[in-house]
Amino acid sequence: MSSKFYLRVAIAALLGHSLNASAANDDDLQVIREQIRQLESRIDQAAAPVTSRGEGAFNPAVSLILGGTYGSLGQDPAIPATGFAMNANPGHQQGFNLGESEMVIAANIDPEYRGVATLALDPAGGMSVENAFVQSSALGHGLNLKFGRFFSGLGYLNELHAHAWDFVDQPLVYATLWENQSGDDGIQLKWLAPTDRFFEIGGEIGRGRGFPGTDTVRNGNGAGVLFAHIGDDIGIEQSWRVGLSLHQTKRADAVSNAVPDLLNTAGGVSNSFSGDSQTAGVDLIWKYAPNGNLRDRYLKLQGEYFRRKENGWLTYNLTTTDSYAVTQSGWYLQGVYQFMPHWRTGLRYDRLDPGVAQVGAMNAGNVINSYAYSPTRTSLMLDYSPSEFSRFRVQLAHDQSRQGLADNQFFLQYIMSLGAHGAHQY
Repeated sequence: MSSKFYLRVAIAALLGHSLNASAANDDDLQVIREQIRQLESRIDQAAAPVTSRGEGAFNPAVSLILGGTYGSLGQDPAIPATGFAMNANPGHQQGFNLGESEMVIAANIDPEYRGVATLALDPAGGMSVENAFVQSSALGHGLNLKFGRFFSGLGYLNELHAHAWDFVDQPLVYATLWENQSGDDGIQLKWLAPTDRFFEIGGEIGRGRGFPGTDTVRNGNGAGVLFAHIGDDIGIEQSWRVGLSLHQTKRADAVSNAVPDLLNTAGGVSNSFSGDSQTAGVDLIWKYAPNGNLRDRYLKLQGEYFRRKENGWLTYNLTTTDSYAVTQSGWYLQGVYQFMPHWRTGLRYDRLDPGVAQVGAMNAGNVINSYAYSPTRTSLMLDYSPSEFSRFRVQLAHDQSRQGLADNQFFLQYIMSLGAHGAHQY
């Protein structure tokens, strides 16, 4: 029975006791009846569902992620990986660096939709919108709809925010092919199969604003993504997941500066590329926890491989235009081991392949078509998490991503979480 019923019974019992204790006349009874009626009316109002949208009617979960690093680097972090000068180069920061703080606001909008906004606070001032999307919760049949600005569902690491990474930085393949993460403004639809084994497929269409796309004024969509994931448990101690993804977009007048050429021009040249970009990827993760107890010890192995083909027109030094095509790829493999509560260590190996460019005759004497060098990097980390809301990390890396410029790197990092924050993906 409802609490309203019990409250009414209690009121009636108290009033009945009062009436028996003193001989009440008809006027007294009438006054008491009117008081009971008013009280019941107030109870009904209090029990009614709240429909007001004013202050206090909406109570979102708010969290703030604070993070910072110290980096000791032997080489200029602005120098890109060899053979990838026309790609993004997020790089690192030297010395003390506040990094990017995140503010997350999330709440159910109504029984059918949920909203999430992630705002990135720049240490130099200003704010940018990292994520801002609406997600359905009542479509049924395993369907889930997301629309707004969000990180793509391709690969494994792409959807994870920076504070959930297992290392200070992203693998080289993410840094060069995705500018750390692929995000876009658009729509995503996923379907979760009604099977014992985890299986989902999804697709996205978007504006194409995130690298490697070019944000241009256009009707329709500028990028598309397809992905599928399958996984399962092996007993209570092991679990795995495998994924496939395909990303396609267009680049329009994408200018890259300081690109080296055959003549070794001081400071490089500025090239412009327009054409199609298609990337295929595969990801794999396996987890093991003795007796299924993740709090004490666990081992996590994961790896991803991406292969991108670009085909179009290259304008060399913004003067000579001819055909251009290249296939580039990269992969990483990493393991993270929690050897005791609160303590983890991890090892990661990154490798890139810049490929061999097919250059039109007009630029054959200008553009380097084969770098004959494979950038690599090896990273070792140790972190300590006093609780689920704080983490301290030290990381060493031997970076050979730039030919002839080997770099031994050292990082210190802290990550602090304030307020309510939702769980991250598997």
